[in-house]
Amino acid sequence: MRRFLLPLLLLLVLLAGCAAPATATPSAPATPTSPATPTRLPSATIGLSYIPNVQFAPFYLAEADAAFTTAGVDATLRHHGSAEGLFTAITAGQEDFVIAGGDEALQARENGVDLVAVGTYYASYPVEVLVPEQSQIASLADLRGARIGVPGRYGESWFGLLVALKTAGLTEDDVEVVEVGYTQQAALAGDKVDAVVGFSNNDAVQFGLAGVPVRGLPLTSAGAPPLVSISLLTTRTYLEANPETVRAVAEGMVAGINAVAADPARAVTLTAAQVPGMDATAARATLDATIIVMLGGAQQADGAVEVDRWRAMADFMLAQGLLSRPADVAAATAPEVLGG
Repeated sequence: MRRFLLPLLLLLVLLAGCAAPATATPSAPATPTSPATPTRLPSATIGLSYIPNVQFAPFYLAEADAAFTTAGVDATLRHHGSAEGLFTAITAGQEDFVIAGGDEALQARENGVDLVAVGTYYASYPVEVLVPEQSQIASLADLRGARIGVPGRYGESWFGLLVALKTAGLTEDDVEVVEVGYTQQAALAGDKVDAVVGFSNNDAVQFGLAGVPVRGLPLTSAGAPPLVSISLLTTRTYLEANPETVRAVAEGMVAGINAVAADPARAVTLTAAQVPGMDATAARATLDATIIVMLGGAQQADGAVEVDRWRAMADFMLAQGLLSRPADVAAATAPEVLGG
């Protein structure tokens, strides 16, 4: 019996030696580290309400310098077609923002378009009355009996003329309004009118480049006109749903304006990529005049929405019959976006 027991005990010892030690713990395989997923910025489409033009250079620079991205938005610039309505795309949801006049926005709101101003693009109103340099018209009061050319009885040129007449103590009956379309230069140079209403950063520049010397008469004798020019607009619905995106677009626009003011030559170069065949000399002259309008006498733009100016505009437009009822200025403006 003992003969068989010893070999059996030896076998058990050998088998026990082959077993893994109880204290040994197999190491777990390393878990591969996953790269961090980049945060996706919200997107927004900005409507530039005209064909590519040097007056939109701040948006081109903001895009090139990633100012929109830095502010926190993936912005897409969209130029309007020549036959497209000013607010058609934003109403249809094809745009989230649009660049347009504050006065035009108030009229659109009265017609049911849910617009709100979240930034100021032109700090001063660029419309003026242009007369030939040798004209006997030295002041707005001298416009009595004059033939005055306007594109039509609409838009900022028409609103500007109404301000000029009010300043001079005149009415429409005291002058002859001539609708000349967008041929102000030909109409004035061809003596078809005695004066035209145009933009200091466009029409006045074009006259100079064409060798037609003109003088610009300001719309008011003192202070700013009771009108608000080009503004950054969105809808109240979009603002309430996307406040940070709205802030980012407004901040990117302001950064673009200040970048243009700091380096106009670079702005012209970048704009040339947007406007094939652009005349660089004419573009620079237009841009220099536009910078004055965008800054409005300040060293830098801040884009703030000035509610008092909107109130003055609403009162003026109502008095002139441009609005049929008082405008809700609080609903039409959002000064809090840029801290104004």
